[in-house]
Amino acid sequence: MERATFSKYSWIDFAFSVVGVCTFLVDWGSDVWVAAEFYCRGDLVWFGVLVGLMVLSSVVVQTFSWFWFKYDRELPGFRARTEGASVFFGDRVKLSCLLHVLQLGFLCRHISAIRQGFRVWWRKEGGSEYAVYLTHDLSMLRLIETFCESAPQLTLMIYVMLHTNKARTVQFVSIAASTTSIAWMVVDYHRSLRSFLPDKAKQGWCSSLIYFLWNLLLIAPRVAALALFASVLSGYAAGHFLMLWSVFALWAWRQGTDFMDSAGGEWLYRATVGLIWYFSWFNVAEGQTRSRSVIYHSFVTTDGVILLTTWWCYRDPVQTESYALALLIALPLIYLLGLLFKALYYCCFHPKLWRPPVRDPGLPDDLPDAQVPFRDFSIQDHAPSSQHLNKRMACHAARFYSEKGFLRNSEGTNGAESPHL
Repeated sequence: MERATFSKYSWIDFAFSVVGVCTFLVDWGSDVWVAAEFYCRGDLVWFGVLVGLMVLSSVVVQTFSWFWFKYDRELPGFRARTEGASVFFGDRVKLSCLLHVLQLGFLCRHISAIRQGFRVWWRKEGGSEYAVYLTHDLSMLRLIETFCESAPQLTLMIYVMLHTNKARTVQFVSIAASTTSIAWMVVDYHRSLRSFLPDKAKQGWCSSLIYFLWNLLLIAPRVAALALFASVLSGYAAGHFLMLWSVFALWAWRQGTDFMDSAGGEWLYRATVGLIWYFSWFNVAEGQTRSRSVIYHSFVTTDGVILLTTWWCYRDPVQTESYALALLIALPLIYLLGLLFKALYYCCFHPKLWRPPVRDPGLPDDLPDAQVPFRDFSIQDHAPSSQHLNKRMACHAARFYSEKGFLRNSEGTNGAESPHL
């Protein structure tokens, strides 16, 4: 059986971990600053909404982190292989539980990843597999944190600026921090997906740039449309969210997701997917991916048109005269441009489309991105270690890069497959 090999933990992985924790702390600090500003100015409603988003996001992320900690303890040989590798967790259940209750589990995961990465990269110690494992979990947790807090908070800040028709420095700081968090999440998540490709089939930075652009160009007009709608019908904005979130969560359930290892965890995941879909597409199941993506984008496009039309009809013509028409034209065009970049990515940059499925003898090894057969593999050192394969992130990578199961043996992968969107 062919065995694909993967990169060891590198200084780039360490840098991503450090920047990730810095981004998390800056984002958290800006949230506290904005909340304090709202409270001091007597804007108690906005203060409550912002604090509610912060608390909800933290609880959701800590819950996922705790579930994954419990799942990992049950993996064969995992505790023995990671003994002493984690500065906070290890196999200390009570300490881990306390840290998660105090909402410190996510931060401690960051610190553990940095410590383990420093030992592997700088001191050349063992444990590269576990360092990679930690970074994959952090990437997924950042994705959840972004759509539970940063995207809703960005919507709130734009709404406040539109509602008051003025902007303060603290609001610009919050918008910049939220935008940076979203942008970093996109880059970091795509890097984690790429890490599951064999070294010779890794994508170039150009494909990451296109991936980043189409996500940004689709998320930005969606957030703006929601903020515009809330600025004229704030009472209906909550109902709009609850209705769409319920529909999306049920749709995730109908797709038969199996991301978590427990029933309660799976329903939490489906509810979180519903929240992510409120802002952006996220593939969660195998089969008929292209059809589901078309359905989703058609639905969201229709919803966006309704939101913009409602805002145009109920807006204040005097206050919005300077930017109303420009937004009405620009937002749909930006969203359309994002769809075009997404199509460009899958037509030209997706690794399943760049190299033929069967390599002829004598061809060079440094061809562009490949038709990648996902076979039994090791993350590091060319050795089998299925215990340290992060199946959570591998699951998403499989659905992004292949229609076949990532963790299954693919003896018969000679035929081309259509990519996942």
